[in-house]
Amino acid sequence: MTSSQTWNPTGQQFTLTGARDSLTVTEVGATLRELVLNGTQVLETFAEDALPLSAQGNVLVPWPNRVRDGKWTLDGTTQQLDITEPKFGNASHGLLRTQPYALVEQDAASITLAADIHPQRGYPFSLETSIRYALTGGGLEVTHSIANRGTRRAPVGIGTHGYYRIGDVDTDDLTATSTGTTVIDVDDRMNPTGVSGVPPEKDLRAGRAVRELNVDTAYTGLALNEGRYEHSLTASDGRALTVWGDEQFGYVQFYTSDRIRSDGTRSLAIEPMTMPANAFNSGEGLRWIEPGETWTARWGVTFSG
Repeated sequence: MTSSQTWNPTGQQFTLTGARDSLTVTEVGATLRELVLNGTQVLETFAEDALPLSAQGNVLVPWPNRVRDGKWTLDGTTQQLDITEPKFGNASHGLLRTQPYALVEQDAASITLAADIHPQRGYPFSLETSIRYALTGGGLEVTHSIANRGTRRAPVGIGTHGYYRIGDVDTDDLTATSTGTTVIDVDDRMNPTGVSGVPPEKDLRAGRAVRELNVDTAYTGLALNEGRYEHSLTASDGRALTVWGDEQFGYVQFYTSDRIRSDGTRSLAIEPMTMPANAFNSGEGLRWIEPGETWTARWGVTFSG
């Protein structure tokens, strides 16, 4: 268990090291930068002196995905969030991606970091947020807690944005599996327009080779397995990685990208979310926390082989 203070773009690096498992989390954004399970690198990493690309490993709080035009209505008053996705004119992926977190606690198996959200343009609420990364012996377990310290109820959502791999296997050679029966249709600015049955080319229920996928798609209609929503990547040799979310993570975004690896080969993000894009306007999946209330949600990663 070590930590090192540097002037890296992502700040201090917090590391847990076990016999076969290890992880690194950054001070800025509480970003999961590295994850090794059973001796295998299962996360697309980035250098200690670099910035994450395309929300790589980011914590998405108090909303994942997008708010259309950055606008939503609170008690009859229009709220205007800063536009953080200029390409599409949206407010994207919350307020904490570039904010420093404070170390709350670290022991041999876990790291807890915290960051406050203060009232600001488009989001007039006071929240205490924390995230605990724990190596359990069976994988990674991540616990988010959000407490409302203000005087009015606050809308919140949680998401995560890891790009996953299985060692040196080309991601295109992996098989992706998820239980979604429907997908969220979007316009040319990636904002929801409706829900439809999952089309054959995006259907992951029976498993589909990643090389056949070209997606930036939110899946719904997920099936719980013993209290968890599970999404998997499997290699031809039988090794398998599963990203899971508890019953509050009823949505998942799959996203293929050629921007993460320096050699231009493709990566796959699996993004459990508690709500879909534009939920501040639609209300779908949106959680409201009352003053004094704390909301907790969990997700994690397991690996076999």
